[in-house]
Amino acid sequence: MIMPQKQKIVLEGGMGEIVEKKSRFIASVFPVHDEEEALSIIEGMKKKYWDARHNCYAFVLGDNKEIQRYSDDGEPGGTAGKPMLDILLAENITDCLVIVTRYFGGTLLGTGGLVRAYQQAAREGIDNSKVAVKENGVILEIEMDYNTVGKVQYMTGNERERVYVISCDYTDKVIMKIVISQEEADSFSKKVIESTNGKAVLRKGEQRKFAVSQNQVVFL
Repeated sequence: MIMPQKQKIVLEGGMGEIVEKKSRFIASVFPVHDEEEALSIIEGMKKKYWDARHNCYAFVLGDNKEIQRYSDDGEPGGTAGKPMLDILLAENITDCLVIVTRYFGGTLLGTGGLVRAYQQAAREGIDNSKVAVKENGVILEIEMDYNTVGKVQYMTGNERERVYVISCDYTDKVIMKIVISQEEADSFSKKVIESTNGKAVLRKGEQRKFAVSQNQVVFL
């Protein structure tokens, strides 16, 4: 059974550049939250690169990718914006804007050459961005005594569990707060109860969307 690809978002945008037959293709990648923000960034980039021949773009918004927009900005139809959009969809990236600016080098690339160049530039920009998997998570609070802490810390430190500790308070008892994906919360809770012989008490808290970058949790 093939597992569905998890949705990704851009935490921090980046840039990339390629040269094809003396034409420069400069990719700029941005995280965006709504269409108005995306269009504002596009207008700003057109002013920045006012002397470029084309400023083509594609963006995807929404948990279900319900908003998808693109523009060839004067290039032959279907050779720039749509191929860039296809990259975002193939990578399952949402809430993201990619703009590729072209400085014409004097040699026509043909439709196939343009598609390849715009896609390659877009990939360069995405590769130079900070991209993370978006998770539907839940906060779990684990209450335990000092004799139990070691076992729970061992479990939360196991990379296979994909558990992220938010805080740990030490008073007469130890209260640890973690975030974990919703689909894994029940199985992890069961493991904690079994490994501590029921001495640890777990309570489910609020649901939060989050992403992880360089082992650091970013709440969305």
